[in-house]
Amino acid sequence: MWRNLSLRARINLLLALILLLGLGINIARLVLEAGPRVQAEDQSVIRLAREFVATIVTDLNEAPDPDARLDQIVRDLSRLRHVSITRQDDATVKVPERAAETGEPRAPAWFVALVHPEQTSVRVPVSVRGKPQSLLITSHPDDEMAEIWDGIVTQLEVGTAIAAVLLLVTMLVVGRALAPLQALSEAMTNIEAGFYDARVEPGGSPELAAICTKLNHLAATLGEAVEDKRQLAERAVSLQDSERKEIARELHDEFGPYLFALRAHAGALTRLSEIDRPDPAALRKHGNAILEQVNALQQFTRRILERLRPVGLAELGLREALGALVRLWSETHPEVAIESRVSGSLGEVGETADLTIYRIVQEALTNVFRHAGATAVDITVEPAERQVGVHGSRDCALVRISDNGGGLRPDHRLGHGLTGMRERILALGGTLTINSGDDGVTVEALVPKAAQFSNAVP
Repeated sequence: MWRNLSLRARINLLLALILLLGLGINIARLVLEAGPRVQAEDQSVIRLAREFVATIVTDLNEAPDPDARLDQIVRDLSRLRHVSITRQDDATVKVPERAAETGEPRAPAWFVALVHPEQTSVRVPVSVRGKPQSLLITSHPDDEMAEIWDGIVTQLEVGTAIAAVLLLVTMLVVGRALAPLQALSEAMTNIEAGFYDARVEPGGSPELAAICTKLNHLAATLGEAVEDKRQLAERAVSLQDSERKEIARELHDEFGPYLFALRAHAGALTRLSEIDRPDPAALRKHGNAILEQVNALQQFTRRILERLRPVGLAELGLREALGALVRLWSETHPEVAIESRVSGSLGEVGETADLTIYRIVQEALTNVFRHAGATAVDITVEPAERQVGVHGSRDCALVRISDNGGGLRPDHRLGHGLTGMRERILALGGTLTINSGDDGVTVEALVPKAAQFSNAVP
């Protein structure tokens, strides 16, 4: 049951229990103190009455009629509130209840039995003309008990009223202090449903106001992240379309002439084969031309496949694939010194990360040889410190390509290649930075290891 109660109900119920407990403890204290208080009052009244009786009966025998004088003393003393005095021979007579005589409210029987279960009586010896007699002094603390009971009832009523007021005030304060919780719950529901523009007006206690502010910041951050993801997917699709168009254009521009030439030479060979004595030189000429065209098609197909998927990366590993890429560029541009280092402590980084690292190096080298005019390029792949990001704490590979070229122009804008690389790395949870200066350009990327994303940009 307690678990099903709201926070507001728990606080209110707990406060009500505390107030009731405090009121109960106070009432119990008054009840426990009532017994000793009545007993002390009882003993004090008996003692005073005894001393008073002993004083007034001293000259009893000097009166003309001692018996009449004694009766008069008893009648006069019967007016006292807390005691009754009777002669010994009248002790058997039932003493009237004082509360009934005065009309004052009496305490409940259980309360009387608890604080004063028995009446206290004391006999005072009296001698009337040498005849021993006694006066019976009986205490009647009914008024004291009624007064104590009235105080308890008043305390209970006042305490209950104060507790009720405190509870109502506290319920109002707690309700207003916890009012933002409902707004927080609704905002979280909207955020869960994808409405990242949901906001909560900070209010209530400082802690709740801080939570509201942080929730608003979280919603704004999630909205920006979703928008970035949407733009990333849009750019990824655009880059894929651009790459497909470029590949289609190259296939059309390259394959078309080669296929036309192959068809022409094959037709020529067919016509020569219909002659009774074909010219061997002509046959060799068309055959060599066909071989040249086939060789060119093979090289072109290899370049297309290299763009789509690096040859040997999965079979030989990242180190060997990067070595082959560097050797290819070194053979075609011997005037540029290329240094490549892959740290032995890098370990396994995963298939997707291998491909990403390879593409970064490939795109950076392409830009160096197309635009930088550099004479030296340095490539480093090594493990990086653990990075904490949106995908949690992950080990990364640091890829750095530096050249000594002229740097980027101030108005330079990244091309499709590096833009695609940046989007790809961001999708994997990494980062890509490009620093340009008078001493060249440095491309630096952090690629998470073992990054397996089915929707990664190819």
